[in-house]
Formats: sequence, C-alpha cells, structure tokens
Amino acid sequence: MVSKGSIIDVHSCSILINGYCKSKMIDQANKIFKEMHRMELSPDTVTYNTLVDGLCKLGRIQEAEKPFSQMQVCGLLPDVQTYAVLLDGLCNNQQLSTPVELLREMEANRMELNLVVYNVVIEGLCKAGKIESAIVLFSGLSSKGVQPDVRTYNIMIGGLCHQGLLVEAEKLLREMEGKGCSPNGCTYNIIIRGLLNNNKTLWALEVIQEMVKWGFSADASTVKLIVGLLSKDEVDLNAIKLRELLYRKMPAPMW
Repeated sequence: MVSKGSIIDVHSCSILINGYCKSKMIDQANKIFKEMHRMELSPDTVTYNTLVDGLCKLGRIQEAEKPFSQMQVCGLLPDVQTYAVLLDGLCNNQQLSTPVELLREMEANRMELNLVVYNVVIEGLCKAGKIESAIVLFSGLSSKGVQPDVRTYNIMIGGLCHQGLLVEAEKLLREMEGKGCSPNGCTYNIIIRGLLNNNKTLWALEVIQEMVKWGFSADASTVKLIVGLLSKDEVDLNAIKLRELLYRKMPAPMW
C-alpha cells in the first residue's frame, strides 16, 4: 500500500490511480483514492475524473456516481471532462434518462459544452433506438452555437439507417456539403451498409459509385456484407455490379 514516505503528492497518486484503472484493477485504484484522504491529500479534478472513468468503463455506474457527488461536496466543481466521462459511461450502459438530465443541468449551469459531450449523448440515444430524441438534440445544436462535425453526422446517419429511415439518412448526407462538413469514407460506408441491410442494392450501387468518384473505398465491414449477398442462393444482379465496381477500384484482391 501507499505510505507517506513513498508518495507525497496528489499528482503521483493520480498517476497510480490512472495506471490501476487502465489495468482494470479498479479496487486497487479505489484503495489509493481512500488512502489519499488518510494521508490528508485532497484529490483534484483530474483524480476524480480518472476514478470516475475507470469505474464507468467497467460498468460500475452507481459507484462512479459516488465520487462524482463527493467532489462537489468537497468544493470541486465537475468540469466538462468529468461530465463527458460520466455521460459516456451512462450511455454505454443504457442508462439514458440520467445523461439527458445531466446535459440539461450542464446547459442550465451555462457550462461551455463542446461537441464531444453532445456526440456522446446523441450516440447513446441512437444505440438505444431513441432516434426521435437524438434527432431533436442534433437539430438543436446550431441554436446552441455548436456545429456538428463529420463524426456527429456519421452517428446520426448510422442511427437513422439502423431504424430503417434511409431517406432521412441520405438527406443528411446531402445536407453535409451545404453545412461545410464534407462526408468522409466512413460516412459513405455507414449509409451503404444501411442500404444493403435493408435490401436496397440498387440504391447502394448508386451511393458506391459516388463514393468511388470521391476517392473513397469500401471498408472491411462493407466488403463482408457484399460477399454475404453474393453467397446467397438467389444472387441480386446489383450485388454483382457492386463487386465489379469495387474490384475495378480497389488495388487489393478483395474477392
């Protein structure tokens, strides 16, 4: 364990806690955290953020909320990073009512929220199938002075595709250029997979032609999906066209 002679400052303790958290030795991290109080060392925001992050990554959300509350009792205000870490943990563990409440609390406290925070919540809502709530949050970003980036669009397009809202997904794809945010290879692959998963091979072919025109390639997940289509008993002729188009444009033998 830690002794006064071996570790004498908060920074050193934070490094130890971070190391234990990364190694998923969260109980050891908790012991160091408790010993800090015994040694009359006051954890700083970095220390709290590290511990909250470690607990969240292991799905121990209720335990993570304790240091989050404790730091405020000790007079330390959570920063954007603290909230982002907790929001991410809550979303990844399907506890979505609390993230929305936290986001409102942050906005009410006039915290300078960055896009990372909004992306975390939007992605959590999409993964949970709460697409309407995600759309509302996404649509309100500009009014908050926050401009969506390519990752935000990719999250939303993926969420829409997952719900079968393909027209809305392509509408976002077309909207990006006008908003000064060009689609990337990931954007195209997301919507192509969405189309293929919904048996829209002709539509997917059109989007792939556009993707290739802009110099992007199909990723491994998209290729795997097309290979799956070609292995079916009744092969869609458009799937064959997809293969031929990608084969001409991709240097590596993918088929």
